[in-house]
Amino acid sequence: MAKLFPKDQLPHLHSTRDTRDRLDLITDSVPVGATHIRADRIVYHPGDTAARHYHTDCHHLFYILDGIGLIHVDDGTYRLTPGMVAVVGPSEVHWFENDTQAYLSFVEFWAPPPKETVWIKTDDV
Repeated sequence: MAKLFPKDQLPHLHSTRDTRDRLDLITDSVPVGATHIRADRIVYHPGDTAARHYHTDCHHLFYILDGIGLIHVDDGTYRLTPGMVAVVGPSEVHWFENDTQAYLSFVEFWAPPPKETVWIKTDDV
């Protein structure tokens, strides 16, 4: 049987670093029984950036829903537009930046779920 979750019943995290917000889709807090994947919906407001980090043990996939922004990775910076998919591998440093005046939103997936996230600057999370 299908499980339906109204948006207001899903865990919602507001960043303490900036105005980004995250809506949990497939996590331990959303009872769907998935053990090999995790997913969130992320919205970056104009000017938001994430801290540089990496995950030691998973692939991280991002599907861009709306807006335009940047992904920074080990080998460069790339412009993201709606419909694009970006994938970073285990231990690949990455972070996002919304350098526009519009919202940037995407769904992110981890496979398998990360066991460890390493922040490059521990005071910038």
